[in-house]
Amino acid sequence: MSLLGTLIRRGAQLGSLAERPRLSPHDLQYNQLLTLLQKAKRTAFGRYHGFHEALLSPDPTKAFVQQVPATDYQGIYDRWWHKAHLEDQPDVCWPGVIPYYALSSGTSQSSTKYIPVTEDMLRDMKRGSRRLFFDITKFGLSSRQFTKQMLMVGSCTMPKREGLHWTGDLSGIIGLNRPIWLERSYRPGRHITDLPEWSERIERIVAEAPTWDIGFSVSNPMWLQLILEKIVERYKLRNIHELWPNYEVLVHGGVFFEPYRPTLEQLFGRPMHYVDSYMASEGFFSYQNRPDTRAMRMLTDCGVYFEFVPFNDENFDENGDLRSAFPPSLGLEEVSEGAHYATLISTSAGAWRYLLGDTIQFTNLRRCEFRLTGRTKQFLSVCGEHLSIDNLNAAVHRADEMLNAGVREFTVAGVREGSYWAHQWYVSVENPTVSPEAFAQVVDAELRRLNDDYAVERDYVLRVVRVQLLPNEIFLEWLGKRGKFNGQAKIPRVMKGEQLANFMTHINSKGVATRIETA
Repeated sequence: MSLLGTLIRRGAQLGSLAERPRLSPHDLQYNQLLTLLQKAKRTAFGRYHGFHEALLSPDPTKAFVQQVPATDYQGIYDRWWHKAHLEDQPDVCWPGVIPYYALSSGTSQSSTKYIPVTEDMLRDMKRGSRRLFFDITKFGLSSRQFTKQMLMVGSCTMPKREGLHWTGDLSGIIGLNRPIWLERSYRPGRHITDLPEWSERIERIVAEAPTWDIGFSVSNPMWLQLILEKIVERYKLRNIHELWPNYEVLVHGGVFFEPYRPTLEQLFGRPMHYVDSYMASEGFFSYQNRPDTRAMRMLTDCGVYFEFVPFNDENFDENGDLRSAFPPSLGLEEVSEGAHYATLISTSAGAWRYLLGDTIQFTNLRRCEFRLTGRTKQFLSVCGEHLSIDNLNAAVHRADEMLNAGVREFTVAGVREGSYWAHQWYVSVENPTVSPEAFAQVVDAELRRLNDDYAVERDYVLRVVRVQLLPNEIFLEWLGKRGKFNGQAKIPRVMKGEQLANFMTHINSKGVATRIETA
């Protein structure tokens, strides 16, 4: 087995060298755009927006951004995607009939989204995943590690047939199209992942866990934590390494990891390697490709062309929507380190200048590395405090450290308090000695330190910071009631409007009193 591990690791190292881009990130992005325009020029969208003419122009990039308006999901679905989705029309935004639609509600809208997933996009995602596996060799793993099994926690791999296409969660679609060579080593296996009920899949995973030799896991940290806790509880373990002594690498994505880290580490018997990744229903965008940073390297030739819109009041309104269909956007060669940008993407699944909804900050332009800082619609600014998700995560992490709280989940809302405003936090913690008042004080102090706008508003119109501690089951049950109890579901860090009202109703239905008033 050590010989096999040596061969696999050596092959991965050679693969990492072979996959290393020979062109600059900017040149790769330029070629990516030309490839996308060339493939889609005969689609209805391409003909309408003059892709052929853009390709023949002296500056295809400039022609593209001048001829194609920026849009969000609702805009492109109502105008274009619904024809492909509801009627299975071919050649709408991408050649052919779309074979899959990934179901997603995101975290900013309550309605279900149907995101097209094409064979081209699946190939691009596989290319990015292959590179991630190759680059794991940089994390100092032993040869033996590469013979171990991989736990992949995702959604049901039996999508629903609708006309000429299939619908399901992205992780399930990816699982359905997993490379044959990976079948031998991945767990839990199709006999479990094909089960439609998430709760039943968890129980089967827990039942079979003792028969596996897990070395890697790929998962949303919230659901991984839930599974590991059930395994530890079922078999009366001190930690998961008593069952899986070779478990060493945790690849995560979907949510900010740090709030989950302290609680997860209570389930481990020794240090782990954490590898961040950034995949959404619209594509695979980046992953952490070296151990000495938590930033992620952008995938510049895996089916996605990126544009970057400065995230400021000139370009976005108070709801996080673009003010203009033709916002000032920057290419990869024009961005700056430290600035906050919202991303527009054009993809091999027929998304065109599509507002993804995430905000990022470049940390190393030479390496094309960045970190996620929040979402355009999930920032908190009811009175000018301009708090990003990054700020909120950092404050909760600080409170977790100082109070040894064991934070599981949290969300926050801005609410009216007479003529002033308040921040209402909902938090689940494991430590029963933590008081809401102490948690509020630490969070408030840290946000004052991190954000000058917040500090100013706290002295004038943001008069109250309130924390309500809730059982973690309240959060999980709310996801279940919304039909989001699956491997991709996540708790929104900021709640507003209908989503907030729905969450409050759920809390009250559980007999948990709340003093919040909807703004």
